[in-house]
Amino acid sequence: MYIQQLYTGCLSEAAYYIESNGEAAIVDPLRDIEAYLLLAKERGTTIKYIFETHFHADFVSGHLDLAGSTGATIIYGPETETTYKVKVAADNEIFRLGNIQIKVLHTPGHTLESSCYLVLDENGKEHAVFTGDTLFIGDVGRPDLSSGNLDSNTLAGLLYHSLNNKIKTLPDDVIVYPAHGAGSACGKNLSTETTSTIGQQKATNYALQQDNMDAFVEAVTTGLTAAPSYFAVNAEINKKGYKPLNEIIESAANPIGIEAVKYLIAHKSDDTVIVDTRHSDLFAEGFIPTSISIGLNGRFAEWAGALLEFDKDIVLVTDADKLEESTVRLARVGFERIVGHVDGGFDAWKNSGERIDMIINVEADELAMDLPHDDKLLVVDVRNNNEYDEKHVVGAFHSPLNGLNKVENIAMIPDEANLYVHCAGGYRSIIAASLIKKQGIHNIRNIVGGFKSIALEDRIPLETTTKATTAE
Repeated sequence: MYIQQLYTGCLSEAAYYIESNGEAAIVDPLRDIEAYLLLAKERGTTIKYIFETHFHADFVSGHLDLAGSTGATIIYGPETETTYKVKVAADNEIFRLGNIQIKVLHTPGHTLESSCYLVLDENGKEHAVFTGDTLFIGDVGRPDLSSGNLDSNTLAGLLYHSLNNKIKTLPDDVIVYPAHGAGSACGKNLSTETTSTIGQQKATNYALQQDNMDAFVEAVTTGLTAAPSYFAVNAEINKKGYKPLNEIIESAANPIGIEAVKYLIAHKSDDTVIVDTRHSDLFAEGFIPTSISIGLNGRFAEWAGALLEFDKDIVLVTDADKLEESTVRLARVGFERIVGHVDGGFDAWKNSGERIDMIINVEADELAMDLPHDDKLLVVDVRNNNEYDEKHVVGAFHSPLNGLNKVENIAMIPDEANLYVHCAGGYRSIIAASLIKKQGIHNIRNIVGGFKSIALEDRIPLETTTKATTAE
């Protein structure tokens, strides 16, 4: 038996390759499937099964493309309903893979169809369990995502029973392989570790230490932030199916000339968005007016999902060798309407003599010097609520980045203000500045180094209260 975790850091997502005696299974594959096909080829195995732990909300799975390429059977747990062909397994049903067995454990709670997959080794001993979003390292899956007509408390109750009756009863030495690690919005307390054991989780995971269901429900439902807006879209795509990835890549490869780009900006701005995936530092130095910066150097797919609209066409501006990567990472979170890329990238636009836009970068010491003398100066803090609450600039206008794609939130920013925008380190503030500029506000400065640099300046007053104006 051989098991390999394939971890994708920008999504904090873990897929798995399981192999025994020439047969392989993939658990929770990403939409780009080449890594799984290559691994099977290198190891001389045939992919027989694709196990899905649930309808993922934070990414589009690669199950359909992988099944189409290999003929493998897609397996979901009980209560699954799809518009495409799958094997809906029964609770405790066993699937043979070479010399090992994989047992289905229906564990509703995160979603109704959520299931874990228990691997029994060649001797029939419980070896490992693939827990999806039911059990993480240090946490459990959030129960507040839509699953039928059930509320979060009801789902949390189901999760309590699933964990106590199906997971905690496993031997302590069973290895836990979850679908996500730290950084994922699918839980609130995920560890940076990506594997553990049942025994370790029973000893350290707060959710598994609750004495009764009421205490468990309160523990797992308290402190949850709002789910990203694209979660519902991705879950629906996974349930209903999607366009083959190769078709999206072919569409994105369509070169769009400068004149056509100008036409889109002038006449199709309500239907088309220009997304610049270059490094945020390069974007600040110059970009095509109205384009939005979401650099590949950060948590690109998550911010694209949170800020872009799924019903609009996307035109990409990328580095010459990053077009396919940009496309694949957008497709991972459900974007399919990528109609092409700017032929020659930003350099072609600049060299054609067209007007360019830019973002002025300033150091924190410049903010410190300007604060006492500019009565129109407004610090715009685009960090998350918990970051802001911990400490922020006195009088800062707080609008978390995930709400700045809403015109009504940007409209709360005074037109006459001189804006100094910051996040924690600089990546999110460039995105924010591009969104604000897209709405016609151009008196913006980006604070290099974000709040990390601001906090080092003694001349900038900070506070820990939450009384500053906040845009929800």
